[in-house]
Amino acid sequence: MAHSLKGKSFLQISDFSREELEEILAQGEKLKLDHLSGKDEPLLKGKSIGVLFEKPSTRTRISFAVGIFELGAQALILDTSNLQLKRGETVADTARVLSRYLHAIVARVYAHKTLEELRDYGSVPVINALSDFTHPCQIMGDLLTIREKKNRLDGLKLAYLGDGNNVCHSLMFGGTKFGMHVAVATPEGYEPDEKVTELSKKFAEESGGAITLTHDPFEAVKDADVIYTDVWASMGEEAEHDERVKVMKPYQINDNLVDKARKDVIVMHCLPAHRGEEIVDSVIDGPHSVVWDQAENRLHIQKAILSLFV
Repeated sequence: MAHSLKGKSFLQISDFSREELEEILAQGEKLKLDHLSGKDEPLLKGKSIGVLFEKPSTRTRISFAVGIFELGAQALILDTSNLQLKRGETVADTARVLSRYLHAIVARVYAHKTLEELRDYGSVPVINALSDFTHPCQIMGDLLTIREKKNRLDGLKLAYLGDGNNVCHSLMFGGTKFGMHVAVATPEGYEPDEKVTELSKKFAEESGGAITLTHDPFEAVKDADVIYTDVWASMGEEAEHDERVKVMKPYQINDNLVDKARKDVIVMHCLPAHRGEEIVDSVIDGPHSVVWDQAENRLHIQKAILSLFV
């Protein structure tokens, strides 16, 4: 299985079978155990990986840089504001050139189309570190975290509250691939992409999972094993922040809402958190929160993806 992933790009979870995604999770578990026992293997020794940023980053920048180092490769952190892209060089030409220097490109971008151009015009694997459409590395790390805490994925109910954004899309893809019931609660007008919903329903039929869309946050969290939220205004949507806060206030993850889920519910947030908006301090710092384990697992799952694809 691992051999079949070599040289491929990782742009969204929906591109891969459950078996291939299982391979990524298994590799993440192995590399995490190796790391904790001080036995990091230089699986990418001698390779150079470009990490391209259009958007600011804390977790993605650091976790990829550290992970690439621990795999024995070198990371070149590339800010697009310092590249010729800023002066009008096309994405296609950039992809062609970078492919002559690098063994892979990790990219955190605004438009998903940019990732597709890097993949289509380059000749090395492209890893999606975030786009406006999906956030697959984040959600693969989240699935690893859920499985660590619950010992399974099949049959669990995951409730996502907030904006039907890139994180929501990848949760829908990932959850339904693994037989989970994904309940998405959003305000009217903030629902996930219809194509994502239809594709996720197909995956749910194949895996025995389910997809529920609702505008009622309490319906979504009823009997939930996992509650998940994200910021209400993503990067590039700051001008809408005040309006979004008003509309999404009923979707805040607070103690009252957490009490409506299962007693052993875990609470997740991909970070950064706007405390007091989408989640309150008593929850993110409380006994149900697995947010910091979740953040750590980004490192291990990204190492797994790089080691399998590059």
